[in-house]
Amino acid sequence: MNIVVLAAGMGKRMYSSVPKVLHPLAGKPMLAHVLDSARALNPKKLVVVYGHGGELVRERMAADDLVFVKQEKQLGTGHAVLQAVPELDDTVPTLVLYGDCPLIDQVSLERLVSTAGGHQLGVLTVELDDPTGYGRIIREDGRIVRIVEQKDGNEAELAVKEVNTGIVCAPTVPLKRWLASLTNNNAQGEYYLTDIIGRALADGIAVVSTHPDNIWEAMGVNSKPQLAELERIHQRNIAAGLLAAGVTLADPARIDVRGSLTCGRDVFIDVNCVFEGDVELGDGVTVSPNCVIRDSKIGAGAEIRGFCHLEGANVGAGSLIGPYARLRPGADLGEEVHIGNFVEVKNSRIAAQSKANHLAYVGDSSVGERVNIGAGAITCNYDGANKHRTVIEDDVFIGTNCELVAPVKVGAGATVGAGTTLTRDAPAGSLVVSRVKQTAIAGWKRPTKNKK
Repeated sequence: MNIVVLAAGMGKRMYSSVPKVLHPLAGKPMLAHVLDSARALNPKKLVVVYGHGGELVRERMAADDLVFVKQEKQLGTGHAVLQAVPELDDTVPTLVLYGDCPLIDQVSLERLVSTAGGHQLGVLTVELDDPTGYGRIIREDGRIVRIVEQKDGNEAELAVKEVNTGIVCAPTVPLKRWLASLTNNNAQGEYYLTDIIGRALADGIAVVSTHPDNIWEAMGVNSKPQLAELERIHQRNIAAGLLAAGVTLADPARIDVRGSLTCGRDVFIDVNCVFEGDVELGDGVTVSPNCVIRDSKIGAGAEIRGFCHLEGANVGAGSLIGPYARLRPGADLGEEVHIGNFVEVKNSRIAAQSKANHLAYVGDSSVGERVNIGAGAITCNYDGANKHRTVIEDDVFIGTNCELVAPVKVGAGATVGAGTTLTRDAPAGSLVVSRVKQTAIAGWKRPTKNKK
């Protein structure tokens, strides 16, 4: 099929300079969600109609399988689809979607396409308790005969609860003819896509309908409150899926997944945790409150304590992280590694059973097994222009308040005494200490404030 995604709306009620369809839901643009559903249908042509001032849409969503066409003036949905006509393949039907309707599901779209069958006009409809603002589906003897917009309906028509979602599937050759014949003789002075209903009936083409599995699939976004509502719906759906798969959530209403979260058995996630990008939690992983984990893999039995921030990290099985730890991209931890409060690790490999329990920085380093890194210890990896690596071999003990000035190597089993600034390699098995002589000045008095 051809798929046309309308993404030209200005989004005035969003009160933002960002095009409406680029506002994020679950961490990615609304339009990206729609395109994911569209791609799942394997379309022959996938066309995005963007609007004046919406070049950012084209830049952000550029992909080899997309064709972009511009709607210079926003003159209605019918006019928008008309802009895509030169790109449509006449031999297959055309499905029209909306870039601000992000939760539409592949299954519901497949049902609509199947019902339309390539030779009928298919319309996706829903029934709402409060249909205000939506085009009403008007039927006679059970058959759809027209769609009436809110501003054009009379009292009887506006009492109808079945409404148009705007999503249609039509045979392409007559669709092109119908679009070319549209007029803007209505209350809004726009070219309505819904007017093709009358054109189809006049041509003797049946108009059929299906419903989505869930009403929220067809909910569009015109304002920040509506976007927030869909975000909560989407997150509730994700939480329900996690629970069904055996994950324990302390509170399903207080988790945000902005990407892909894969969990093993017996995983526990406490409140206010955010998962971004691709995150994998192994069997028996515990994530305590208020953690942010992005593009990371957590091994079986590991515990992520509260208020930790992980990005691009790999945490080995049985490790203990936090609280208040930060693992930056390239942090690769072996099994049973302890990274404690206010410890930061970046672009470093830390092997099994090593510990940095508090107030340390490990950057651009290779750390062996069973290493202890004391409080206040830092690797000085940046000289102001270039990064350099620190190598710490197995069974090393780094005392408190040490500075390891890279490039430097600490040999296996060495001890670096507290307060040492290490500028040369430490031999294996040695004790290395560098301290200034301690001096006591008897009778010294602190300065006092001058009297005004």
